[in-house]
Amino acid sequence: MLKTPLGRLRFIGFTEGVSFLVLLGIAMPLKYVWDWPLGVTVVGGLHGLLFVLYMAAVGHVAIVHRWPLLRILVAFLASLIPFGTFVLDARWKREQAAL
Repeated sequence: MLKTPLGRLRFIGFTEGVSFLVLLGIAMPLKYVWDWPLGVTVVGGLHGLLFVLYMAAVGHVAIVHRWPLLRILVAFLASLIPFGTFVLDARWKREQAAL
């Protein structure tokens, strides 16, 4: 899976999506309900790093596979929506199998 640019994008997209859900579902309630902001600090920093890696991977795949601008925009927008990267992963999995 990690041998191709699309495989790396799928892996990073999955981990970025998980980190986003952990940030929203665990770290944010810890901060605002139980007044424990350290969770947001740690998970937020990790999620930020994974987001940057995701965008770099999108850029790499866009160059290698000559993605149109609209497809790059969809990949970006999917990272802003909870479960968005998981939905795209299913599509990318089919594409990877076709390659």
